[in-house]
Amino acid sequence: MIRGGRSYVTSPPSFSNDAKKLLVCTGNNVSVFSAATGLQITSLEGHTAPVTTLIVVPASSAAQKILCYCWTASLDGTIRHWDFSGPELLKTVDAQVPIYSMVIPCLLSEPQQLDSSKLVAYVSVEDTSLVKEGSKELRGHIRRFNLAKERLPRGDTLKETEEPKSIVISPSGEFFGIRHKCKIHVWGVPSGGGSRNALAKKMTLHHTKVINAFAFHPTERIIAAGDVTGRVLIWRSFGNRKLALASQKKNARSMVDLDNPGVRDGDDAESCTTWHWHSAEVNVLNFSSDGAYLYSGGREGVLVVWQLVTGKKKFLPRIGSPLLYFIWSPEPTLSSVVCADNQIHLLKMPSMEISRTISGIKPPPSLPKMYEGLSSTVAFDRSSGIAALCTENYCVQLYNLLNDRGISEVQVCERNHQPGDEITVVVTAVALSLDGSVMSTTEVKLPEDGIGGLVSLKFWESEPDNKTFTLSTIVYEPHKDAGVSAIAFHPTRSMAVSTSFGGDFKIWVCNSDKSQTEKDSSWICHAVGSYKKKPMTAAAFSGDGTVLAVAAENVITLWNPVKNMLLSVLGVTLTPITKLCFVGKSEFLVAASNFPKPELSVWNTSKLSLSWSYGLRIEAVTSAVDSSTFAVLALVPKTFRKSKSKKNIFRGRDGAILLFNGSDPKPVSIWTVMKAQGGSISFLEGDKSQLRLAFVNGSHEYVVFDPSSDDTHERSAIDYEGLVGEEETGDFGYTSLYGQLPDYDKKRKEDAESLATPFISSERPWETIFSGSTLNFPPLQKLCGEFFESLMEKSNSVVE
Repeated sequence: MIRGGRSYVTSPPSFSNDAKKLLVCTGNNVSVFSAATGLQITSLEGHTAPVTTLIVVPASSAAQKILCYCWTASLDGTIRHWDFSGPELLKTVDAQVPIYSMVIPCLLSEPQQLDSSKLVAYVSVEDTSLVKEGSKELRGHIRRFNLAKERLPRGDTLKETEEPKSIVISPSGEFFGIRHKCKIHVWGVPSGGGSRNALAKKMTLHHTKVINAFAFHPTERIIAAGDVTGRVLIWRSFGNRKLALASQKKNARSMVDLDNPGVRDGDDAESCTTWHWHSAEVNVLNFSSDGAYLYSGGREGVLVVWQLVTGKKKFLPRIGSPLLYFIWSPEPTLSSVVCADNQIHLLKMPSMEISRTISGIKPPPSLPKMYEGLSSTVAFDRSSGIAALCTENYCVQLYNLLNDRGISEVQVCERNHQPGDEITVVVTAVALSLDGSVMSTTEVKLPEDGIGGLVSLKFWESEPDNKTFTLSTIVYEPHKDAGVSAIAFHPTRSMAVSTSFGGDFKIWVCNSDKSQTEKDSSWICHAVGSYKKKPMTAAAFSGDGTVLAVAAENVITLWNPVKNMLLSVLGVTLTPITKLCFVGKSEFLVAASNFPKPELSVWNTSKLSLSWSYGLRIEAVTSAVDSSTFAVLALVPKTFRKSKSKKNIFRGRDGAILLFNGSDPKPVSIWTVMKAQGGSISFLEGDKSQLRLAFVNGSHEYVVFDPSSDDTHERSAIDYEGLVGEEETGDFGYTSLYGQLPDYDKKRKEDAESLATPFISSERPWETIFSGSTLNFPPLQKLCGEFFESLMEKSNSVVE
């Protein structure tokens, strides 16, 4: 089983002492990356909840730079000491409460004289033991712990807040603090902090706006803070009175009566200066190692460098995503900036050139409500295990699910990141050919004030063994003014189909497929089809490519894709179909409908009949290429998963993956999953000896597993009959509106069967009487007789 897609940006990363490794908090683990290659080297595994703090033990001399020790804290309530060169767990300390942040001042202030028996940590924890449910009592506590013990008592509480706060420590280890609304609370670390009687002294700085970030100067008593309006404030000579040492108090008293410009409420600071460049909240603040410069960043995606003495600035623009952290390495020529799109950029200093990027899987884009549930934003290359995912800023990220790393990105349409921009373009669909060599995307430029609007269909091609796609063809308004509802690729030819809510579908072919040359290859329209002007909502090619299934709202039509000929019409579903999928190379076809009544139905295309169906809302469907196995991702009804007997099974999970054999309505296996809404699934078949199933959830976290393995088998834990409900054999067509008609006599049924055309079901003739091509209408006698009889109700009356 392979898990990936975890966030790299929940906590600040940290460099090793030799600056050759970068340690990153990734969920319950710590991943160790090479700063030279950007590839993962190893990981620290052992925590059972997300890791919130990572502290590399600094080297006290050049000879100790080879040492690789670190401390981690987690929401599982433990603090762990590691040797990450191994890796090896050296020590575990049980704090008994979730830890949200931690600092160890003595690692910075006295690394060469460190006494392990006096190793003191200041932690931000959440303690709900004394808080009543639903109350507004203070849950966040700043406490002091002695790490020499393996099981920690409650500890000394320095401050209580509504919720846990992040702790910031000065580079010298002399001070630490937290931000709380419009205030910064700062503590001075007592010398010999292991003494229980040596309590930290506290002071507070005030501001008129909510403070979003702050940082300490490396050598002087200077604090920089950024607020939610984009202002940067510089307090100089803070704590000369309240945090002064005994030898400094005499000089501090002489400053009390001085005029302190910019300082509010009698704060203990000499002055306060305000700079303003950012247009939105400031998320990042950090001083250079010599203290001459201040680095700031925020939602604009721009790193600003301020000269501390003059206030002059320069910029690193177009990073492309809001900034979260800026971290220096022990090597002055290397730093890193962490972005909200789950990327860590390594910078060459002082030029601030991006030398390498460690790319995690990017989060999904924000879609307007009208496109939620209608977009297909994940596609899979089954042979290589690569997923194409739509992300923010109109990008498609190619991500290797097997190696858990980014491969490349495709900018579907150009856009510079600007904070607060309204969404003007939506990438509504992405699809990959079976061999992964061709990608197709659709984008919609939203109209402004009801004017304008543009739909574009694009085809992208990549070289063999290279997942860097280049634009091959762009088609503006492929379906007049209507949007594209689905895209599907032919399994063996350079052919694709796009369907439209406007009532038609188009088959596209690559001209190199026709001429057998690769020069000037582009995609052109091969054929156009429609069915009774109904919206075309989904499409799929059969396993051998000889049949194209297109959903005309709630009717499934079967076509010859080469000749663009209607072959047959399957029965009618109760609600519009949103997804179609042929089951391998078998005769079965899976259809899914969502609103207003969800339904999963399996059709036999050789018999033109419904095999079985369930009342399930389906998010995604996938099928194995060479077998009759298929899987669906279903949303579990709230009423089902909240029942007392099912709570222990689902444990907050909102979806399930069901594995079927095409002919059998009973699931082979069921797995419960989290964040199923907006998720996607696909079989990966690069290794012919092993069939794997990939699930990407709505947050782009994923898991790849062997569906036949006993380690992942959950079938026995779930009552599938309760999950899917009773098998659907509901009414269709006329009977769904007016009820069941009386049975026909035997002779009438025989006549109907003898007159039935191949594409019309003989069992319910009134349902599909008008289905099919107008060239193959039933005889007039059958047409009129069946129609009028279906409108009449027989009754036995006695005439007196």
